[in-house]
Amino acid sequence: MTRNTDSNDGFTAEERAAMKEHAAELRAAKRRSGKKELEAQACLDKIAEMPDADRVIAERIHALVSANAPELDAKTWYGMPAYARDGQVICFFQPASKFKARYGTFGFNDGALLDDGSVWATSFAVAGLAEADEAFLGELIRRAVSEA
Repeated sequence: MTRNTDSNDGFTAEERAAMKEHAAELRAAKRRSGKKELEAQACLDKIAEMPDADRVIAERIHALVSANAPELDAKTWYGMPAYARDGQVICFFQPASKFKARYGTFGFNDGALLDDGSVWATSFAVAGLAEADEAFLGELIRRAVSEA
């Protein structure tokens, strides 16, 4: 697979844009200094800006995280909706439109307690969300924040 890059740095235009968004998020978080409501609103605003197909999935994921892990704080991370504990992103939704992908991705970072032996999945392709899919993701979200 070839990567369409606009420069010699090896990053696509979409990847460079995501890094710039993350740098802006870090600067804004510093100015907000602990204003979780503003970070949560930034997350909701980012969801509202998405194309319809991504937005519908992102809204459902936001509801799933809110219902199954209310202790997580909504924020943006590289311009994507993310959910954090003590500032550490536990899970996130990468919309398909972010990197011109065929499907969105719901992923978990190191702080998620999903360990299962020596190999386990940390991200899932999301092209839609049926009731069974929501139940599956809801269980993963609960496990991710459970105390071992």
